[in-house]
Amino acid sequence: MANKPDFGRTAADYARHRAGFPAELFERLRALGIGTPGQRVLDLGAGTGAVGRELARAGCAATYLDRSPELLAEARRLDAEAGVTAEYVEGVAESTGLPDEAFNAATAAVCWHWFDPDQAAREALRVLRPGGALAIVHFDWIATPGSVVEDTERLMRETLPTPPGREAARQAFYTLARKVKPEWVAAEGAGVHPDRLTTLARNGFERLESFSFDSPTPYSHADWRGRLRSHASVGATRRADVVESFDRALAEMLADKHAHEPLEVLHRVFVVIGRKPQTGPSSE
Repeated sequence: MANKPDFGRTAADYARHRAGFPAELFERLRALGIGTPGQRVLDLGAGTGAVGRELARAGCAATYLDRSPELLAEARRLDAEAGVTAEYVEGVAESTGLPDEAFNAATAAVCWHWFDPDQAAREALRVLRPGGALAIVHFDWIATPGSVVEDTERLMRETLPTPPGREAARQAFYTLARKVKPEWVAAEGAGVHPDRLTTLARNGFERLESFSFDSPTPYSHADWRGRLRSHASVGATRRADVVESFDRALAEMLADKHAHEPLEVLHRVFVVIGRKPQTGPSSE
């Protein structure tokens, strides 16, 4: 298993089967001055453009940044089908190579956990104009009792091999963290990430705020299976034969325990926003 997921390996499933973000997210962001017509917006870790495309539809000049050329190629294709245009940049959030103070706003949706948080925050601060906002967006499925998420996560634990020692190390970390820094793990599995506020605060952002809401999301069986194939712990890291075996097991579990369609998968949207100071030290 690779050390870091390669979502380019799952680009087709990623583009076809991952659910888009709810319209309420963009409505709330616009109400806070993020993603309004005419803004230049940078979408960090853009993937196939699920956020950037909505920003472009709203009249923003959107720039997608992602390290995967395969995902950016899918973003171009989906944008062409949607009749929108954007700028596509292959790069990393920690060092974008983009000009100083070039953007009114930046977004990072379902990707912040793959970044070095302090480096990414400082880089976002550099490319934002004074007063510009960074919105970190999470869209986590929630494993309620008896749900398809709970059963899917159980299947993943039972069928996907874990490298020797990794699970033991994970459990040791959580045991220690609960004793020493319980706030690190208090929201584990709840779709809430308060540490993002701390990251932005210590890297120069101000006027911090956050909001969250629940969003039941429909999936067909085919789309749920595709969503799992594009998961970091499945198609982005496993051998093809392991992915195929897991996909067959998931199909059997769905037919046996969740035969109805569409599935209703509870997601929790959690957003943290920080703004670059209007005045302050030069970014040079």
